[in-house]
Amino acid sequence: MRNKKVFKGNFFHAPTYGKAEYLEKTLIVVDEKGIIEKVLSQSNPAYQSVLLESKADNSLVDFGEKFILPGFVDLHIHAPQWPQAGVALDEPLNVWLDECTFPLEAKYKDVTFAKKVYTDLVRQLLNRGTTTAVYFATQHLESSIELAKISALMGQRALVGKVAMDNPEQTHDYYRDESSEQAIADTEAFIIRVRELAKNVIQGVYPVVTPRFVPSCTDETLRGLGILAQKYDTYVQTHCSEGQWEHGYVLDRYGKRDADVLADFGLVTNKSIMDHCNFVNDHDGELFAKHGTAIAHCPISNAYFADGVLPVNRLKKQGVKVGLGTDISGGFSPSLYDNIKQAVISSRMLTDGVDVTIEQGKRGVPNSRVSVLEAFYLATRGGGEALNLPVGLFEEGQIFDVQVLNPNQSGNSLPGFDLYTEPLSRLAKLLYLSTPANITEVWVQGNKVK
Repeated sequence: MRNKKVFKGNFFHAPTYGKAEYLEKTLIVVDEKGIIEKVLSQSNPAYQSVLLESKADNSLVDFGEKFILPGFVDLHIHAPQWPQAGVALDEPLNVWLDECTFPLEAKYKDVTFAKKVYTDLVRQLLNRGTTTAVYFATQHLESSIELAKISALMGQRALVGKVAMDNPEQTHDYYRDESSEQAIADTEAFIIRVRELAKNVIQGVYPVVTPRFVPSCTDETLRGLGILAQKYDTYVQTHCSEGQWEHGYVLDRYGKRDADVLADFGLVTNKSIMDHCNFVNDHDGELFAKHGTAIAHCPISNAYFADGVLPVNRLKKQGVKVGLGTDISGGFSPSLYDNIKQAVISSRMLTDGVDVTIEQGKRGVPNSRVSVLEAFYLATRGGGEALNLPVGLFEEGQIFDVQVLNPNQSGNSLPGFDLYTEPLSRLAKLLYLSTPANITEVWVQGNKVK
């Protein structure tokens, strides 16, 4: 049994979209289960007594002058694509998939290969401050189980999906489920085994029903997966209205939009994460808001393959839950720091427009800008909301997941020259300029994992 701890430090978090708070020299009391019990500012009458008691019983963890951010929540990662990160991104999507991605994912029939890749990926993500990760694995049952085991062992909170893909018209014969029956049976077996594993994982590991996307699945599989999601009350993840081809394919096949088709099959719920969603309209947004369905915004990947920019502010105004994803390896970077920056950049391009042959006042989408503080919210609290998990904030009842940053680290010093010393300027510098060298510690559920 772990002991209660008291953490002292300079904490940043974003309780609301676009607004960050700085908790200077604050004490955070964390119970034996890794849950925040108290948050004590210097002005709190109990501050000094708790500080002295924690020093006396050696329960104090003092981060000194470093800065502490919530652990990041990455809502969309293709774990098997990690070896491919940075490869073939200049190619068209069909070449990237058919010549690189699918042959690579087929290799995960070899569980030994899967263990090697997945161990490295989880370590790399933890080193970059990602404490909660939502993974696509492959259609191989045993390798997918290994990803859940590795995440659990290394201390990362993981939501893992064994991919279902059985449509022979849209998948390769060397890499698909043999039948709808097999896809559904393997998914159910995966759910049961991961839930058994989870009984001994304090930070949590969760099975996720994962149709790759509508084009790669038959109606029978989509229907069966929806039934499983309801039977076991599981998370669901899939690509939705990502790019022009997928959007058009679903319209041609069903005469309906992605969101409606997925809803018809029971896959749009308050535990669903819809990935990308660049082509969603107001109707889709209303549907997601009604069901409590979340969107994983993957700005780097979208810049390469999605044919559009997600209208984050429009969706937030509709009440849709939105978080960030790296989409390795459609997104080359495993860092949500990079995706925070790209979320800001892409939103500015959407606002201002990019075709200079069109009159300035007509070429953009007004009110689309996402600030760095809003992107910080998406990477932390937004991800927690998307998953209905109490992560991403420093408040009582929240899980204590943190990344500790040293701006004076020799490997990547972030000098301020005694300028821009107000807290939000310091936070902005950390978000724009930090590298893994600055992340000196990572804690998940009150347990140090880096």
